[in-house]
Amino acid sequence: MATKELIVGGGCFWCTEAVFERLKGVSDVESGYANGDIPDPNYRMICGGDSGYAEVIKITYDDETIDLDTLLDIFFTTHNPTTLNRQGADVGTQYRSCICYKNDEELETAKRAIERAQRDYSDPIVTTLEPLRNYYPAEDYHQDYYRQNPMQGYCNAVIPPKIAKLMEKFSDKVAQ
Repeated sequence: MATKELIVGGGCFWCTEAVFERLKGVSDVESGYANGDIPDPNYRMICGGDSGYAEVIKITYDDETIDLDTLLDIFFTTHNPTTLNRQGADVGTQYRSCICYKNDEELETAKRAIERAQRDYSDPIVTTLEPLRNYYPAEDYHQDYYRQNPMQGYCNAVIPPKIAKLMEKFSDKVAQ
């Protein structure tokens, strides 16, 4: 098994975490903060949108079971990569669509994924490709949030449509 990690931001980390933790070959999904300007951030610090941080998830996966191309295709299918610093009602730079790459191979794979995904959108994709500068796990209460709070109003309204898109296009990748 070749374990790898991918860090992406697609709006609220509760939403992206809920999608990716359903996949075969994904052993962990951790909500966190990436590429900001202050050390050891917390949720309150990043909510104002001026910390530089994005809400992200760190996906730990077995690339023999699910590859980076597939993960990125799922990423682009299950959030709107055409809205700058916004996902639905969540607005601010902390909600930007981003891929935080660690090396040239990840960068090139991400560029190709954007080209593939662009075919599905009439507006230009605005996902940023950012070298990973830093990453901090989010507070414990943010981890596995949807699994622990499925009836919470925000989650109940926003996450099921994302899971439906996952099931529609990638049902063969979902763990039973």
